[in-house]
Amino acid sequence: MSIADIEGRPMERLGRDAPLPEEMQGRWIDVEDPASELIIQGGEVTCFAQSVAYDYKVVNTDDGALTVSLKIDDQAKEDTFQRSNITELVITPDGDFHAYNVRFASQFERAESQPNGG
Repeated sequence: MSIADIEGRPMERLGRDAPLPEEMQGRWIDVEDPASELIIQGGEVTCFAQSVAYDYKVVNTDDGALTVSLKIDDQAKEDTFQRSNITELVITPDGDFHAYNVRFASQFERAESQPNGG
């Protein structure tokens, strides 16, 4: 799914098994801490070596930015989830990739391809 595919559509709730948008797929490195990685493979999100245990995602575009919000169904655990996981992924109209939650924000750049394809 590309930005062009969803531009102008209302927000779309997708299950965990649905892949994140193609623009977000792959291995990303924190621009301020190259040892920190964000890996998006299909519907799986791994950030700082921890898999994000979310239930569903909401994909949207807002003023040309592609956004994905990671959510859980159990509202009683929402605060803990918001503080311990990345919950928002954004690709700006300029192509910058950011991930954040209520406690921090990081900017990522695509990792260079390794000779083994990783």
